[in-house]
Amino acid sequence: MTSGSIVAQITDYANRADPYPLYAELRKTPVRREDDGTYLVSTYYEVRSLANDPRLSNDTSNRPAGHGRPGQPPAESGLPPSFIFTDPPVHDRLRDTINRPFGPPHSPRFLDGLRGELAKVVTELLDTFEGKDQVDIVEDFAYPLPVTAICKVLGVPREDEPLFHAWADALASSVDPRSGDDGGPEKAQRARQELGAYLNDLIETKRRHPGPGILSALAPDMTPADLEATAVLLLVAGHETTVNAITNTTLTLLRHPDILERFQKDPELAVPLVEEVLRYEPPVQFVPWTTALADIDVAGTTIPKGSPVWLMLAAANRDPRRFEDPDRFDPDRKDNEHLGFYTGIHYCFGAPLARIELHVAVPELFRRVKFSRLLEDPPPYRANAVLRGPRHLPVAIEGLTD
Repeated sequence: MTSGSIVAQITDYANRADPYPLYAELRKTPVRREDDGTYLVSTYYEVRSLANDPRLSNDTSNRPAGHGRPGQPPAESGLPPSFIFTDPPVHDRLRDTINRPFGPPHSPRFLDGLRGELAKVVTELLDTFEGKDQVDIVEDFAYPLPVTAICKVLGVPREDEPLFHAWADALASSVDPRSGDDGGPEKAQRARQELGAYLNDLIETKRRHPGPGILSALAPDMTPADLEATAVLLLVAGHETTVNAITNTTLTLLRHPDILERFQKDPELAVPLVEEVLRYEPPVQFVPWTTALADIDVAGTTIPKGSPVWLMLAAANRDPRRFEDPDRFDPDRKDNEHLGFYTGIHYCFGAPLARIELHVAVPELFRRVKFSRLLEDPPPYRANAVLRGPRHLPVAIEGLTD
């Protein structure tokens, strides 16, 4: 990766607050080859086509020598790759098994049954704003909620939830292509070992004494290693992306006071509003771990077999060939088939849970909190270029309503 490459610019922290001009430049060449042989695909129809193409592999063991494998468990962890880093038929078998206790058609009410508990958590978090004139939306609201949600899904005891905050942060760094610059792999490895030891004990307990959560439900049907790898994936994917989605939604609404006023008067706007944020400011900006299993012709370019491929979801979400006036935030947008949760067989497994959290949290946040102004705009962002979102979002408030 050369310092002047478009990848270097996209992953450069200096561009984290607004990478969209870089994505616009990238779309001028829908399929672009970097000097190291990586291909960047940035336009909507091409990204969507490749994401559904069986010749593109998510199995990071197919990556050529010399290319990083973001998101892959280190070999010394002793874990198999989670299902997101596998291809059919292994992927299909694992995903189908995991889906049975998680959602439709086998457990249609599992996720919906969490709404009441999540609403209580939202109320508890917002109650702590009482008497304050400023809060950090990330630390005080967006960060704690998804940890509680994913721990409830897994069946983790409430008193152990604080352990998962630090683990989620460290593990999320492993999907960042530049994570090696700040010791990210070492931090992720330590977190994985600590989390692994915890999960081993918890899984064994669930085998002997089944209880709520999908770990108990899955224990009879999965090996301990596969179940542990799945739990690690759900923690990272189920936590970091939702933190970013809640925070990005809050920031976007505070930047668009006219839409915020509409939303406060019409909570039914929540559904299209959330979908538009997922298009406009997606929590996952790109997928940097796929590999071509054969020569693939895309938009007049041949991606050679064995080439690393990055699918630039955030760039595709603002492709003017697909979305009219794509740089405008418009919750009234029709036919908003965005790629915020990806597409194809690797469509985000946790998308239904994330949407429930957003639909519970965001309306209540803006119903109860009397916002005054953003204290930093742009706010400080996380280092991670893949899972992009503010690290802090300090806002001035004027109190709470009941």
